[in-house]
Amino acid sequence: MKSMIKITGLSLILLFNNVALAAQQNVVLVTLDGVRWQEVFNGADKNLLNNKEFVKQPAQLSNEFWDERVQQRQQLLMPFLTQTIATQGVIIGDRANGSAMSVSNPWYFSYPGYNEILTGEVDENININDKVFNPNKTILERLDAQPEFKNSTALFGSWDVFPYIVNTKRSHVYVNAGFMPIADDLFADDLFADAPLLNALQTEIPSPWHNVRLDSFTYRFAKAYMLAKKPRLLVISLGETDDFAHDGHYDAYLKSAKQSDAFLKDLWQTIQSTAGYKNNTTLIVTTDHGRGSYANDWQHHSSKRALAKSEQGKKAFPEGIIGSEHIWLAAIGPTIKGNGLIKTDNELKQAQIAATVLKALGQNPNTINPNMAPAINEILK
Repeated sequence: MKSMIKITGLSLILLFNNVALAAQQNVVLVTLDGVRWQEVFNGADKNLLNNKEFVKQPAQLSNEFWDERVQQRQQLLMPFLTQTIATQGVIIGDRANGSAMSVSNPWYFSYPGYNEILTGEVDENININDKVFNPNKTILERLDAQPEFKNSTALFGSWDVFPYIVNTKRSHVYVNAGFMPIADDLFADDLFADAPLLNALQTEIPSPWHNVRLDSFTYRFAKAYMLAKKPRLLVISLGETDDFAHDGHYDAYLKSAKQSDAFLKDLWQTIQSTAGYKNNTTLIVTTDHGRGSYANDWQHHSSKRALAKSEQGKKAFPEGIIGSEHIWLAAIGPTIKGNGLIKTDNELKQAQIAATVLKALGQNPNTINPNMAPAINEILK
């Protein structure tokens, strides 16, 4: 007589969850350059929204982004991040509610931040934003060295320094950043049918900056590449928010943040409707640094130690840009707990992101690089 095994509803759910987690995992890591935690958790800043020094049409902008209620302001600015990822997944960095995260590097600006995010280590010698090839290996490069991940990591960025951060001279990681076109050899795939047009448009439509392309091109190239090549680890770095903030355009900063949120929504919907990614891909979103908190310093970010190198900076901000080390992180997917806001006993660090990505990919961070900071286990299943 054949034996029969009774499987309860709960057992069946657990079984399916275990099978899902056992499947090959992927990660898409998105960075939103210089987006403040203040806007992520509180929406538009009223003190900046009505400041004519930073906003051309305050009344119009207030109609688009202001509400007396915090949750409504969140929905007006970044609804997908704050209402979907933050509720179905996790979010960290609301310092007013016991959730704290910050950079580990002593500089509080982009190249050191991206090095920290992508390597899991702090290198104090990375102290400029210049185009210098990174001596450190990112997790993109370390994974690419493994047969399982060969040619399956890639980075798309708006800032033209990323080929140096990932060190394309040494690594074999595919990087498309700045105003780089999509390479001709990728056009053969039908999913890149629009690539020649996008290549032309990004040279025809003027960017406000010489070294940062508009994020729409970065996102569209990255999405097409994701669908065509199915990388296991894809990094997408959007940059407009930081540059609009540096230029003192709070209106454009808010609108770019809102558009970044729309990209995140489209990205997640694409992931969840694409074979090979659906139900086995984790989305992690973070930033490389924070900014100042007030009208006189919100445009800027740098530590006291960094500004000590500049007589003008040291005079204007003798203590550095206070609070610009404060960052945030949100994540959703099969490897992420659905715990919402994570209250932190100790300050979590930017250097922990790399190991978190590796564990979400089913890898052992200590095997790949024993020197990196530990993963944020509080958010992982």
